[in-house]
Amino acid sequence: MYDRILLTTDGTVSSQNAETHAIELAKEHDANLHVLFVVDESVYTAYSGDEYVNEAEGPEHGLEEFGTEAIEQVQSRAKEFDVKTKEALKHGHPVETILEYGDRNDVDMVVLGTKHRPAEYRALLGSVTDRVLRLTTRPTVVVKTEVEE
Repeated sequence: MYDRILLTTDGTVSSQNAETHAIELAKEHDANLHVLFVVDESVYTAYSGDEYVNEAEGPEHGLEEFGTEAIEQVQSRAKEFDVKTKEALKHGHPVETILEYGDRNDVDMVVLGTKHRPAEYRALLGSVTDRVLRLTTRPTVVVKTEVEE
């Protein structure tokens, strides 16, 4: 039923439960697990970069390193379950990039993580997960993480 499962990760605690769930789903369905980290262009283009000696010190490079580490952690965990992965680190706006990746790779399911936030926060800022849910036409699983403060 599911041959290609897309897990989007941001490397934070809100992704950890989603990662576990996606790996278990991929194992159960003998599916390939696509692991996507989006380097958010709006974050690194907001900085002029004047304070950096070279671009290897800038926010874009830092986000790429963080994303690579996040992907490698999921890949390592998936390997323990004999789940095949396809990794992707993409630059762009997260919602659009996730939707485009899912369409381009014809994924059967999208797995996203989210953390509990106050209603006021969601009303003002929303979230990537909320927007992907509203815009995708693919089956989507959202795995909530309760973050202790």
